[in-house]
Amino acid sequence: MLGLLMLTGSLLFGQEEEKDTLQGWKMGGVNSLTFSQVSFENWAAGGENSYTLNGLVNLQARYKKGRYSWENTLDMGYGVVRQAGRDVRKSDDKLEVTSKYGYKSASNWYYSASLNFRTQFDRGYTYNEEEGTKRQISGFMAPAYTLISLGMDYKPGEAFSLMLSPLTSKTTLVLDDALSSRGAFGVEEDRKMRNELGAFMKIAFSQDIWENVTLNTKLDLFSNYLEDPQNIDVSWEMLITMKVNEYLSANLNTQLLYDDNIHYFNEAGKDMGPRIQFKEVFGAGFSYKF
Repeated sequence: MLGLLMLTGSLLFGQEEEKDTLQGWKMGGVNSLTFSQVSFENWAAGGENSYTLNGLVNLQARYKKGRYSWENTLDMGYGVVRQAGRDVRKSDDKLEVTSKYGYKSASNWYYSASLNFRTQFDRGYTYNEEEGTKRQISGFMAPAYTLISLGMDYKPGEAFSLMLSPLTSKTTLVLDDALSSRGAFGVEEDRKMRNELGAFMKIAFSQDIWENVTLNTKLDLFSNYLEDPQNIDVSWEMLITMKVNEYLSANLNTQLLYDDNIHYFNEAGKDMGPRIQFKEVFGAGFSYKF
């Protein structure tokens, strides 16, 4: 992570201030669909038939007029995997919407207000292969997170932004009755909402780093003023798109999470406490970038 931040800084803070030549709306994004299959017939070395299907949508809409700016992003991902002898299982699931409004103060600084919402589309489970059972651990709006931030945003160009918010409201929702009754995701048992007040920092970077290779990354840090402010909530996402031609590409999507209010449960349902969470999705297939 440190190396990435140093690369970002060297690329951007050494540049001269860019002029605001963009006015009006600018839209873009990446859509991809990847599929893989493994099939065996009388294969002496062994193996299991399987297939995976993953879809990814990353859309951006930016508006600028004079000293005003408005940035909107939509990130969606969903994937399934099936192996011989097992039901279809979810391999990726994400829905995130961000909207940020800014008013230019001086130089590259903006007064900013930001709204972020994220959840998933479908239920998630842990599986006990020995007993042949599964246990629900997530669902639509369970959890769901909302961040409302007020602060300053540093934007030396379109590729980079650093938002500092000393006043941020974080809301965790667990609207599934079965999960809320267990006190999942830091929400008290039999309650469906948890509110926190704290400080927030967001670093975002998006740029072509080599020919036909695009890097999108964002790092979110949140500290709760009222409870254990030294325990920082971390969310770091990265999407690398490697374009082969107009319609074929490879994508690497990773996400690292840490929240001391979220406990990990093993296959037997035992509480293992808070853990660093990491997800990686790699695929090659149809892609369209605009």
